[in-house]
Amino acid sequence: MAHTLLKSQNITFANDVSNYYPEILTDEALNFISALHEKFNSERLELLNRRLKQQAIFDEGKFPEFPKETKNIRRSEWTAGTIPHDLQDRRVEITGPVDRKMVINALNSGAKTFMADLEDSNAPTWKNTIEGQQNLIDANTKTISLVDSKRGKSYYLNTETAVLLVRPRGLHLNERHLIINNEETSGSLVDFGLYVFHNTKTMLDNKTAPYFYLPKLEHYLEARWWNDVFTFAEDYLKVPKGTFKATVLVETITASFQLDEIIYELKDHIVGLNCGRWDYIFSYIKKFRNHKDFVVPNRDQVTMTTPFMDAYSKLVIQRCHKRGILAIGGMAAQIPIKNDEKANAAALEKVRKDKEREVKNGHDGTWVAHPALVDVAMAEFNKHMPTPNQLHVTRDDVHITEQDLVELPKGTVTEAGIRKNINVGILYTEAWLRGFGAVALYNLMEDAATAEISRTQVWQWLKNEVIIEDGRQFNIEMYNDIFNDEVEKILKEAGEDTIDSTKFELAINLFDQLVVSEEFEEFLTLPAYQYL
Repeated sequence: MAHTLLKSQNITFANDVSNYYPEILTDEALNFISALHEKFNSERLELLNRRLKQQAIFDEGKFPEFPKETKNIRRSEWTAGTIPHDLQDRRVEITGPVDRKMVINALNSGAKTFMADLEDSNAPTWKNTIEGQQNLIDANTKTISLVDSKRGKSYYLNTETAVLLVRPRGLHLNERHLIINNEETSGSLVDFGLYVFHNTKTMLDNKTAPYFYLPKLEHYLEARWWNDVFTFAEDYLKVPKGTFKATVLVETITASFQLDEIIYELKDHIVGLNCGRWDYIFSYIKKFRNHKDFVVPNRDQVTMTTPFMDAYSKLVIQRCHKRGILAIGGMAAQIPIKNDEKANAAALEKVRKDKEREVKNGHDGTWVAHPALVDVAMAEFNKHMPTPNQLHVTRDDVHITEQDLVELPKGTVTEAGIRKNINVGILYTEAWLRGFGAVALYNLMEDAATAEISRTQVWQWLKNEVIIEDGRQFNIEMYNDIFNDEVEKILKEAGEDTIDSTKFELAINLFDQLVVSEEFEEFLTLPAYQYL
């Protein structure tokens, strides 16, 4: 039976919803979500359609350009609004999903901020999504705790905690469990709407406010959409314009060509940009996938020192500081390697060097995926950044061209690289289908971006029938041999007797279909979501 509302009769739930979470999905909260949906959903769908038209242009062999119509915005002198006091120093940010234990540990980690993630590191089951909102409410009221009776452990908040930011889902993701006017709602609007509805007053009383990370923007018109959403919600909740603040993830290749424009569209609300490195590589491959002879080497060979990555991160720093906002660096995905001191020391040194490069380049902060990395990152930023941020570092020496942003990385494709992509892609997809969005694989904390790069690279290499490092051609026969071999290894390791309790069969089929399909699927999570 569908849950009905006091005011709105236009809201129903998907048939497989059995828990209506009345304490979160109150009539008032749902009326607010309904108002957001009716005002903004059709425009969201138009923006997604615009992406398809843009892809058709890239498919003709074209590359992005700095938009001609916004030249004046790029060349004129202006700055964004103010940065709140508790977001001035963001030297180390930790990220992770919104499950209860993670929220407590991340807030207690010693990092300056915690990005609670309803997007790439959260598999959006109905339970994960709505209980995640409850965990955030409890975090903001400082009442969050957890007793793990199995381990005999209790988790509570420290007196001093990280500042909370929330990442809602990207524009492309629907919330299929909540139906308004016979349409699936937007994951972005549901995540954002429930959070501001339940937390704005509490946060303002605590001398802070709702802060967000906005993912996967591809065009300044998408930034304008978010700005309109923020302004509408501020009016609805009767709080001053500019109360909500956003940091935009620059994780699509097209966004790098419109940095000033994105900042300008959000200028009353924006406080920073972030270099979302893994999704950026995924976007780079995806956008130019149909270009002739366009092949990106093994993903391990594409680092932040690769020319197109280096260009984008320096451009982000320059444009942010010109406009008075912060430039946050990329993710260190390493996790502690237990029982191998030497390997662990090598991994931590890799993180240290990465963070040293970022702070010396002029970044104001950086990301880590695990509490054990907070001290390593903090030490580098403390050493080279005695001030709360580096807004004074203007990087006037940086001159990035359109060509610099799309320069093809040099490197090789190897059999080991193909195997790794297939292996990691299947393992991550299987965990995601079981409801886990952040997955530890081979001493790295992986999220959806990793699986996206993995399957996109294999698709692209196969489509181009690339010559791999040892001189062989990667064709469908070779793919099938390697794929079957990797599947056999995965199933053997999982154990024959446990396969029925996993999602391996579905994950294997899904990954294979995405790779061999003639048509490229924009996001792995779109077909996979139907099985959650």
